[in-house]
Amino acid sequence: MVATATVLSIGVSPADAAPVSRTPAGGFEELIVPSSMGPIKVQVQWAARGGSAALYLLDGLRAPADHSQWTTDTDALRQFAGDNVTLVFPVGGHSSFYTDWYRPSSTNGQKSTYKWETFLTRELPDFLAGYGVSRTNNAIIGASMGGNAALTLAAHHRDQFRFAGSFSGFVNPTYPMWNEAMRVAMRDEGNFNVDDMWGPASDPAWARNDATNQLERLRGLPLYVTTGNGIPGAADVPFGIGNTLNAMSLEAMTVVAAGIFRDRATALGVSARVDVVNGTHTWPYWQQALTNARPMVLDALGVR
Repeated sequence: MVATATVLSIGVSPADAAPVSRTPAGGFEELIVPSSMGPIKVQVQWAARGGSAALYLLDGLRAPADHSQWTTDTDALRQFAGDNVTLVFPVGGHSSFYTDWYRPSSTNGQKSTYKWETFLTRELPDFLAGYGVSRTNNAIIGASMGGNAALTLAAHHRDQFRFAGSFSGFVNPTYPMWNEAMRVAMRDEGNFNVDDMWGPASDPAWARNDATNQLERLRGLPLYVTTGNGIPGAADVPFGIGNTLNAMSLEAMTVVAAGIFRDRATALGVSARVDVVNGTHTWPYWQQALTNARPMVLDALGVR
């Protein structure tokens, strides 16, 4: 777990913000951003030298309500502390797949409809623009649930993102019966109903939110897709046998999805870096993936 220095900035609006913000090295500021879903907490590490580029980092299925796991379970803050790029960590989105849902989940009493695509591509960039963050010079990376979302958000918003990365993402959700696997996972993680997200498997929303199906829209964008092969290593030891077995089974699915994505990209002639490494579905491997991705992100954004 990574210790961070936190500066709270609750309820600050762009009109009140200075054009250039600073946070201590390895630390972050917390903003409360208005949205159609209600106020959303966003943790931000500002660019080291006041630059306007930004990297959005998306959580997995168990996204906590009070913090981004990127700030506690990885050293992302330290990795980019000296770089002229703002790190943006949206908080929340539990079982949301960071997409715009059709309606609130009907199985858990959800009050408002998830509208995460709207938030990440309209409401949040508009808010951050008041702090001098570019609406157009951004990168986006997601782990697990956030991996496919990062790619599909970039596919449908090419004017916003210049790099996209998926770490152990389920990048082919239209694969036969994977909608049912998602149904089980979402029921287990908050009793959410997948039908209220994208409808039945035949609904066009599934293809729209499938990164493999959207590869043509990703043509020309620097892409990094990485997954473990499901073989546990030293990084799994602290998590115990039960968690490791679960992480192995999840990664067995993501490695299949990554292979489908790679083969489809090759067939279409779409350039993408796809790495399969030893490891399972857990944060230490995604921290290493971020280390691998960092030079690509900085190059794509034109910053150092």
